[in-house]
Parts: sequence; C-alpha cells; structure tokens
Amino acid sequence: MVKIVNLEEGMPLVDAAIRRATFEIKNARRTGVTAIKFIHGYGSSGTGGRIRVELQKYLMRLRNKKEIRLFVPGERFEIFDQDTQKLLAACRELSRDSDLNRHNNGITVVLL
Repeated sequence: MVKIVNLEEGMPLVDAAIRRATFEIKNARRTGVTAIKFIHGYGSSGTGGRIRVELQKYLMRLRNKKEIRLFVPGERFEIFDQDTQKLLAACRELSRDSDLNRHNNGITVVLL
C-alpha cells in the first residue's frame, strides 16, 4: 500500500515538515504501508525548495541507519532507474503512479 503525504500543505517551515515526515514514516510502519510518496514541491524560486533538500538529507540518514530501505527523488522516479525498479518490485501499486517517468522534482518516494 502507498500513502501520499503532502508536506507543503499549510506552508510549514522546514522543521515542521521534517517532523511531519518523521511522524508519517513511523505511523506508516505501524499500519502496514509499504511506500510513502512525499509531495514537497520544488520551491517557488525554481532552484529547489528547502523542504525538498532537507527531506532528502533526512531520508539519506534514515537509509544509512537502515530505518528505511531506500528513497527515490522524483527526478529519478522512472522505469530505467535501478532504485525505482526495486520500488516497483516491492510495491506494484507504484507502477500506476501518475508521477512515474515524469521527472517531477517536487516529489520523493520512500520504500519502508
């Protein structure tokens, strides 16, 4: 099962968005969710939003501690990417995701 979480909702500060991501990851594990698609936007400047940057740093730390299996930034969420192939194998539902092969910098997909 895939859960979609919009971290932009309410225009939070970066710290609040990361706290929400932490909550959503922990809650997803308890409820049997396989993957989370975080919508974080790309920033109004078009150069990469702070939530996006900080979320991906945070997810890298979680991956290094083996608290998540992997994550794929939206720009790499395409069928030829090795990590995306692992995501699709673990969660077939993602093969129907509207952002697959769209190179959307405003999302990140996490495999728990």
